[in-house]
Amino acid sequence: MSSKEQKTPEGQAPEEIIMEQQEEVEVAGTDNSAEQVDPRDEKIANLEAQLVDAQNRERDGVLRIKAEMENLRRRTEQDVEKAHKFALEKFVNELLPVIDSLDRALEVADKANQDLLPMIEGIELTLKSMLDVVRKFGVEVVGDINVPLDPNVHQAIAMVESDEVAAGNVLMVMQKGYTLNGRTIRAAMVSVAKAKA
Repeated sequence: MSSKEQKTPEGQAPEEIIMEQQEEVEVAGTDNSAEQVDPRDEKIANLEAQLVDAQNRERDGVLRIKAEMENLRRRTEQDVEKAHKFALEKFVNELLPVIDSLDRALEVADKANQDLLPMIEGIELTLKSMLDVVRKFGVEVVGDINVPLDPNVHQAIAMVESDEVAAGNVLMVMQKGYTLNGRTIRAAMVSVAKAKA
């Protein structure tokens, strides 16, 4: 008999014994893997968790950037609106002395002198035209008397005792004030009434 043909005491060839032993090892290995977690599965689970975290961070980042862009757009619109609204402020400030001069000319003009009446009428029309033009652009005059003192638009220069005007109200306007779209560009200089002692 050759060595290949030799039989084991149980009647099996050596190759068959080796094959059976390998099958037993594979079966035993399969039983152990069911009990133990494969390290590759753990790694896959960790990578999936990291991927979900990364996706959440990216989504949050995108949402944050969108919110920042929306806020920037709103702020820019507000800035442009304010720039349009108050662009005339410097120009109006340059016009105020001219308006004041026309007002003073009317105050001191001798209206009894018939020779000056055409000139006075011309000054009145010029002043009226100028005030109409600046009103179109949001400029309002602050110069009413017998109204409560408002520190936002009035600058109190003096307190004067008065029976005719309630205490705390504007008694006299020394220089008119002006607002541009609701914002004071020059406060009116006024004297305020106080009760007699």
